[in-house]
Amino acid sequence: MILKRLLSILAAVGSCTLAVAQVQAAEPVKNVVLVHGAYADGSGWRGVAEILQRDGYKVTVVQEPETSLSDDVAATTRAISQAGGPVVLVGHSYGGIVITQAGSDPQVKGLVYVAALAPDANEKIGETRSKFPPATNNVVKSADGFLTLNPATFHDDFAADLPEADAAFMAISQVPINEKAIAATVTEAAWRSKPSWYAVATEDHKINPDFERFMAKRAGSTTVEIKGSHAVYVSQPQAVAELIEKAAAGVAQD
Repeated sequence: MILKRLLSILAAVGSCTLAVAQVQAAEPVKNVVLVHGAYADGSGWRGVAEILQRDGYKVTVVQEPETSLSDDVAATTRAISQAGGPVVLVGHSYGGIVITQAGSDPQVKGLVYVAALAPDANEKIGETRSKFPPATNNVVKSADGFLTLNPATFHDDFAADLPEADAAFMAISQVPINEKAIAATVTEAAWRSKPSWYAVATEDHKINPDFERFMAKRAGSTTVEIKGSHAVYVSQPQAVAELIEKAAAGVAQD
Protein backbone atom coordinates (compact mmCIF):
# COMPACT_ATOMS: atom_id res chain seq x y z
CA MET A 1 0.00 0.00 0.00
CA ILE A 2 2.79 2.40 0.95
CA LEU A 3 4.63 1.55 -2.25
CA LYS A 4 1.54 2.28 -4.33
CA ARG A 5 1.10 5.65 -2.62
CA LEU A 6 4.76 6.49 -3.19
CA LEU A 7 4.49 5.61 -6.86
CA SER A 8 1.34 7.70 -7.13
CA ILE A 9 3.08 10.71 -5.57
CA LEU A 10 6.08 10.32 -7.86
CA ALA A 11 3.80 10.12 -10.89
CA ALA A 12 1.98 13.28 -9.80
CA VAL A 13 5.27 15.11 -9.30
CA GLY A 14 6.44 13.95 -12.72
CA SER A 15 3.24 15.19 -14.34
CA CYS A 16 3.60 18.60 -12.68
CA THR A 17 7.23 18.86 -13.79
CA LEU A 18 6.25 17.99 -17.36
CA ALA A 19 3.43 20.53 -17.30
CA VAL A 20 5.78 23.26 -16.06
CA ALA A 21 8.33 22.34 -18.72
CA GLN A 22 5.67 22.52 -21.42
CA VAL A 23 4.54 25.96 -20.22
CA GLN A 24 8.14 27.17 -20.21
CA ALA A 25 8.72 25.76 -23.70
CA ALA A 26 5.63 27.57 -24.95
CA GLU A 27 6.87 30.96 -23.82
CA PRO A 28 7.86 33.17 -26.76
CA VAL A 29 11.42 34.22 -27.40
CA LYS A 30 11.91 37.55 -25.65
CA ASN A 31 15.13 38.81 -27.26
CA VAL A 32 14.93 40.68 -30.56
CA VAL A 33 17.96 41.92 -32.51
CA LEU A 34 17.26 44.50 -35.23
CA VAL A 35 19.66 45.02 -38.14
CA HIS A 36 19.39 48.05 -40.42
CA GLY A 37 20.07 48.10 -44.13
CA ALA A 38 22.13 50.15 -46.56
CA TYR A 39 22.07 53.94 -46.48
CA ALA A 40 20.31 53.99 -43.09
CA ASP A 41 21.28 53.60 -39.45
CA GLY A 42 19.65 51.94 -36.48
CA SER A 43 17.55 54.96 -35.47
CA GLY A 44 14.94 54.02 -38.07
CA TRP A 45 14.00 51.06 -35.86
CA ARG A 46 12.89 53.34 -33.01
CA GLY A 47 9.14 52.96 -33.58
CA VAL A 48 9.38 49.18 -33.86
CA ALA A 49 11.70 48.96 -30.84
CA GLU A 50 9.39 51.03 -28.63
CA ILE A 51 6.40 48.79 -29.46
CA LEU A 52 8.39 45.63 -28.76
CA GLN A 53 9.74 47.02 -25.47
CA ARG A 54 6.24 48.02 -24.40
CA ASP A 55 5.18 44.43 -25.04
CA GLY A 56 7.94 43.02 -22.86
CA TYR A 57 10.71 42.25 -25.34
CA LYS A 58 14.39 42.98 -24.84
CA VAL A 59 15.53 44.81 -27.98
CA THR A 60 19.02 45.35 -29.34
CA VAL A 61 19.60 47.60 -32.37
CA VAL A 62 22.79 46.79 -34.24
CA GLN A 63 24.75 49.73 -35.65
CA GLU A 64 26.73 47.85 -38.26
CA PRO A 65 29.46 49.89 -39.99
CA GLU A 66 28.58 48.85 -43.56
CA THR A 67 32.29 48.62 -44.37
CA SER A 68 32.16 44.94 -45.33
CA LEU A 69 29.80 42.03 -44.95
CA SER A 70 32.20 40.34 -42.52
CA ASP A 71 32.35 43.49 -40.36
CA ASP A 72 28.56 43.75 -40.34
CA VAL A 73 28.10 40.07 -39.50
CA ALA A 74 30.63 40.47 -36.68
CA ALA A 75 28.69 43.42 -35.24
CA THR A 76 25.46 41.42 -35.43
CA THR A 77 26.98 38.28 -33.93
CA ARG A 78 28.28 40.39 -31.04
CA ALA A 79 24.76 41.69 -30.38
CA ILE A 80 23.34 38.15 -30.53
CA SER A 81 25.91 36.97 -28.00
CA GLN A 82 25.12 39.84 -25.64
CA ALA A 83 21.34 39.33 -25.86
CA GLY A 84 21.52 36.72 -23.12
CA GLY A 85 19.27 34.04 -24.58
CA PRO A 86 17.37 32.83 -27.65
CA VAL A 87 16.97 35.52 -30.31
CA VAL A 88 14.65 36.50 -33.13
CA LEU A 89 16.91 38.18 -35.70
CA VAL A 90 15.40 40.88 -37.91
CA GLY A 91 16.91 42.52 -41.00
CA HIS A 92 15.84 45.30 -43.35
CA SER A 93 17.10 45.62 -46.94
CA TYR A 94 20.85 44.82 -47.02
CA GLY A 95 20.43 43.78 -43.39
CA GLY A 96 18.75 40.69 -44.81
CA ILE A 97 22.08 39.57 -46.23
CA VAL A 98 23.66 40.13 -42.83
CA ILE A 99 21.06 38.11 -40.91
CA THR A 100 21.16 35.32 -43.49
CA GLN A 101 24.81 34.77 -42.56
CA ALA A 102 24.70 35.73 -38.87
CA GLY A 103 21.50 33.72 -38.39
CA SER A 104 23.48 30.49 -38.32
CA ASP A 105 24.38 31.35 -34.71
CA PRO A 106 22.74 28.73 -32.46
CA GLN A 107 21.10 31.42 -30.32
CA VAL A 108 19.05 32.56 -33.33
CA LYS A 109 15.73 30.73 -33.37
CA GLY A 110 13.98 32.60 -36.17
CA LEU A 111 14.57 35.19 -38.89
CA VAL A 112 12.38 38.10 -39.93
CA TYR A 113 13.02 39.82 -43.27
CA VAL A 114 11.55 43.30 -43.76
CA ALA A 115 11.70 44.40 -47.41
CA ALA A 116 15.03 42.61 -47.28
CA LEU A 117 17.44 40.64 -49.41
CA ALA A 118 17.48 36.93 -48.55
CA PRO A 119 20.26 35.33 -50.59
CA ASP A 120 21.04 31.66 -50.85
CA ALA A 121 24.50 30.36 -50.00
CA ASN A 122 27.11 31.43 -52.58
CA GLU A 123 24.47 33.22 -54.63
CA LYS A 124 25.39 36.42 -56.44
CA ILE A 125 22.29 38.25 -55.28
CA GLY A 126 22.85 41.08 -57.79
CA GLU A 127 22.48 38.67 -60.69
CA THR A 128 19.25 37.22 -59.32
CA ARG A 129 17.97 40.68 -58.49
CA SER A 130 18.57 41.87 -62.06
CA LYS A 131 15.61 39.73 -63.15
CA PHE A 132 13.39 41.99 -61.01
CA PRO A 133 14.55 45.55 -61.72
CA PRO A 134 13.59 48.16 -59.09
CA ALA A 135 11.60 51.28 -59.89
CA THR A 136 14.64 53.46 -59.19
CA ASN A 137 18.39 53.10 -58.96
CA ASN A 138 19.77 56.54 -58.12
CA VAL A 139 22.95 55.35 -56.45
CA VAL A 140 25.95 57.68 -56.11
CA LYS A 141 29.41 56.10 -55.85
CA SER A 142 32.31 57.82 -54.12
CA ALA A 143 35.89 57.69 -55.36
CA ASP A 144 36.77 55.12 -52.68
CA GLY A 145 33.91 52.76 -53.50
CA PHE A 146 31.17 53.72 -51.04
CA LEU A 147 27.56 54.06 -52.12
CA THR A 148 24.79 56.47 -51.13
CA LEU A 149 21.44 57.44 -52.63
CA ASN A 150 21.01 60.72 -54.45
CA PRO A 151 19.60 63.08 -51.77
CA ALA A 152 17.51 64.87 -54.40
CA THR A 153 15.44 61.75 -55.06
CA PHE A 154 15.82 60.01 -51.69
CA HIS A 155 12.26 60.77 -50.60
CA ASP A 156 10.66 59.12 -53.63
CA ASP A 157 13.22 56.33 -53.89
CA PHE A 158 13.51 55.20 -50.28
CA ALA A 159 10.80 56.71 -48.09
CA ALA A 160 7.89 57.96 -50.17
CA ASP A 161 5.35 57.39 -47.38
CA LEU A 162 7.27 59.38 -44.77
CA PRO A 163 6.83 63.12 -44.15
CA GLU A 164 9.12 65.13 -46.38
CA ALA A 165 11.08 66.54 -43.43
CA ASP A 166 11.79 63.06 -42.05
CA ALA A 167 12.91 61.76 -45.43
CA ALA A 168 15.07 64.84 -45.95
CA PHE A 169 16.91 64.20 -42.69
CA MET A 170 17.42 60.54 -43.55
CA ALA A 171 18.84 61.67 -46.89
CA ILE A 172 21.50 63.88 -45.30
CA SER A 173 22.37 61.39 -42.56
CA GLN A 174 22.92 58.35 -44.76
CA VAL A 175 25.45 55.69 -43.82
CA PRO A 176 27.55 55.05 -46.94
CA ILE A 177 27.93 51.36 -47.69
CA ASN A 178 30.97 49.78 -49.28
CA GLU A 179 30.06 48.40 -52.70
CA LYS A 180 31.91 45.18 -51.85
CA ALA A 181 29.59 44.58 -48.89
CA ILE A 182 26.51 44.47 -51.09
CA ALA A 183 28.29 42.29 -53.65
CA ALA A 184 29.58 39.80 -51.06
CA THR A 185 28.11 36.30 -50.87
CA VAL A 186 27.05 34.43 -47.76
CA THR A 187 28.54 31.01 -47.09
CA GLU A 188 25.46 29.69 -45.34
CA ALA A 189 21.79 30.63 -45.70
CA ALA A 190 20.26 30.42 -42.24
CA TRP A 191 16.73 30.38 -43.66
CA ARG A 192 17.40 26.90 -45.03
CA SER A 193 17.57 25.47 -41.50
CA LYS A 194 15.54 27.95 -39.45
CA PRO A 195 11.97 29.30 -39.69
CA SER A 196 11.55 32.69 -41.29
CA TRP A 197 8.98 35.43 -41.73
CA TYR A 198 8.88 38.08 -44.44
CA ALA A 199 7.24 41.50 -44.74
CA VAL A 200 6.81 42.52 -48.39
CA ALA A 201 6.64 46.31 -48.88
CA THR A 202 4.12 46.63 -51.70
CA GLU A 203 5.18 50.18 -52.69
CA ASP A 204 8.93 49.54 -52.56
CA HIS A 205 10.98 51.44 -55.15
CA LYS A 206 14.40 50.13 -54.08
CA ILE A 207 13.72 46.39 -54.10
CA ASN A 208 11.08 45.20 -56.52
CA PRO A 209 8.13 43.82 -54.48
CA ASP A 210 8.00 40.85 -56.85
CA PHE A 211 11.61 40.08 -55.98
CA GLU A 212 10.68 40.24 -52.30
CA ARG A 213 7.84 37.79 -52.96
CA PHE A 214 10.23 35.51 -54.86
CA MET A 215 12.73 35.43 -51.98
CA ALA A 216 10.02 34.92 -49.37
CA LYS A 217 8.54 31.99 -51.29
CA ARG A 218 11.95 30.43 -51.90
CA ALA A 219 12.75 30.61 -48.19
CA GLY A 220 9.38 29.17 -47.24
CA SER A 221 8.75 32.26 -45.14
CA THR A 222 5.48 33.10 -43.45
CA THR A 223 4.68 36.21 -45.47
CA VAL A 224 2.63 39.35 -44.97
CA GLU A 225 2.21 42.23 -47.39
CA ILE A 226 2.30 45.74 -45.97
CA LYS A 227 1.42 48.81 -47.99
CA GLY A 228 4.54 50.90 -47.62
CA SER A 229 7.75 52.18 -49.14
CA HIS A 230 11.20 50.66 -48.75
CA ALA A 231 11.23 52.39 -45.36
CA VAL A 232 8.17 50.40 -44.27
CA TYR A 233 9.80 49.61 -40.93
CA VAL A 234 9.73 53.37 -40.20
CA SER A 235 6.34 54.20 -41.71
CA GLN A 236 4.47 51.09 -40.49
CA PRO A 237 6.12 50.15 -37.18
CA GLN A 238 3.00 48.53 -35.73
CA ALA A 239 2.58 46.11 -38.63
CA VAL A 240 6.27 45.24 -38.60
CA ALA A 241 6.34 44.77 -34.82
CA GLU A 242 3.30 42.48 -35.03
CA LEU A 243 5.11 40.24 -37.52
CA ILE A 244 8.17 40.09 -35.25
CA GLU A 245 6.00 39.15 -32.29
CA LYS A 246 4.34 36.42 -34.33
CA ALA A 247 7.80 35.10 -35.16
CA ALA A 248 8.77 35.16 -31.47
CA ALA A 249 5.66 33.17 -30.59
CA GLY A 250 6.09 30.87 -33.57
CA VAL A 251 9.61 29.72 -32.77
CA ALA A 252 8.60 29.04 -29.17
CA GLN A 253 6.10 26.45 -30.38
CA ASP A 254 8.73 24.40 -32.22
